Amino acid sequence: MMWVGRQYLGIDKIGEGGYGEVYKCYDTLDEKMVAVKKIFFLGDRDGVPGEVIREASILKETKHDNIVRLLDVLNEEKSVYLVFEHLDLNLLTFMKGIELPRDSQAIKDYLRHILSGVAYCHARKILHRDLKPANLLIDLRENRVKVADFGLARPVGVPLKSYTEQVGTPKYRAPEILLGSHQYSSAVDIWSVGCTFAEMVIWQPLFTGRTEIDLLLSIFSILGTPNEETWPGVTSLSEQINHLPKSNPKELAKVFQDLEPAGVNLLSKMLCLDPSKRITARDALKHEYLT
Repeated sequence: MMWVGRQYLGIDKIGEGGYGEVYKCYDTLDEKMVAVKKIFFLGDRDGVPGEVIREASILKETKHDNIVRLLDVLNEEKSVYLVFEHLDLNLLTFMKGIELPRDSQAIKDYLRHILSGVAYCHARKILHRDLKPANLLIDLRENRVKVADFGLARPVGVPLKSYTEQVGTPKYRAPEILLGSHQYSSAVDIWSVGCTFAEMVIWQPLFTGRTEIDLLLSIFSILGTPNEETWPGVTSLSEQINHLPKSNPKELAKVFQDLEPAGVNLLSKMLCLDPSKRITARDALKHEYLT
């Protein structure tokens, strides 16, 4: 039996990754379940990792129905604990257990919840950079989706600075990042939400590949290979674009045959190759598919 501080009693380990481990714990003071993220910082690292400080500082300043709540932060000698509200499961697990009907109101509701949380972040100049079904948690009692795992999130300014391209899970990574761009905007999050939207509809990831080149080919096989006319500046991102096989875009209505026309239209705006033309979260919430 594990105690976190004097307040949280460990019940079960519910996840782990390169950052550490996540436990379901019982809050003995408030008498409720919580999720505790234990992050290690062993070796020659001096103090709490910067990404942990950034995640905690971002979440302390956020208060939104569609963003997971950070309840407490505990710092021990060789690890730090982030205490979150406990939610039932993530969207990936949910989709594996229940295939959402392609014309389901649930898809619209969940997409609206995700976009609401993302729009809130973007309005505050915060990029999430790791949006995917596994990082979207569901409160079954309230039937609400909440954006979680801000470990790769960061505040951004104007003009844009140079950021790492090693962010997010590759199959949800925007094409500008796959092409090596170090200057990107909130449009990268919209691409990830678009991939998640598509996955809710077809019950599997839209783009697949073992390498970044494979993923680009997968993207271009559906959306067409970009050029300077369709995406000004794309050839300056990477010389690879000139050596890739040329593909014509497919009709998304045929790829997503069971999705209503308004949904196909919104998806096409979210999965626009040119990030400068990609729809914003705020405008997506006003789209006819969601209204």
